[in-house]
Parts: sequence; structure tokens; C-alpha cells
Amino acid sequence: MEKVTPFLMFQDGNAEEAMNFYTSIFEDSQITNIVRYGANEAGPEGTVMQATFTLKGQEFMCIDSYLKHQFSFTPSFSIFVTCNTEEELDNFYEKLNEGGQALMPLNNYGFSKKFGWVNDRFGVSWQLNLPM
Repeated sequence: MEKVTPFLMFQDGNAEEAMNFYTSIFEDSQITNIVRYGANEAGPEGTVMQATFTLKGQEFMCIDSYLKHQFSFTPSFSIFVTCNTEEELDNFYEKLNEGGQALMPLNNYGFSKKFGWVNDRFGVSWQLNLPM
């Protein structure tokens, strides 16, 4: 096996918007490649056929699916972020929760100093943790 990469499938043509949002929040993050659908290809022209981006060195892949599915993102798969400071955690939580949904509000649940879990406005689930 060569490697394992988390893969995000967006259904509303917002993969690029999501990548731009995520890479603007997390330092040392970038979009590394975007391949778009062209004219007369399977997906709508200009949408993301395949892209890669990194968040703090972790590579992700994503696409804009031109097929409509009976499923979307679910909190049973989430991106777990270990934060260094309470301020950092609060900042990530505020930005990711904007237009999204809080699953577990920021609090001390006994397993860390502070923890929060949100679905962002794209439906992607994030667990934000400040270790003891």
C-alpha cells in the first residue's frame, strides 16, 4: 500500500469553497492541486473533478460529485483537531460552527481541558480538543 488519504465528496459544487475556507482557518495549509471538469465532460464545467489540499501537513482529497446521492457527510466520521491553546480552539470552533451545527458545545467533558464538536456549513464534522 502506498498511502491512506481522507476523501471528501461534496454534492453542491462547493468543494473549492470548502477547501479555501479550511486552508484559510488552519495555518500551514494549502490547496495543492485542482483538476476541473471541462466542457462536454461528465460533471458541470469548472467544478472540481479531483483536488488535494493539506491541513497542517495532513493531505485530503475532494471532489464535486455530479451524481446526486441519498447520503452526505455524517458525524460518524469526523476530523479530529488537537489544539495547542484555548484561544486557538475557540477560534476554530467559532469559524467552523458559523452556518453549521454544534453537536457538542465547548465544554470540559472530563476527558480534556476543553472540547467541542461541530458540523460545518458544508456538513463536514469536526472534533476540536484541548488536551489535559
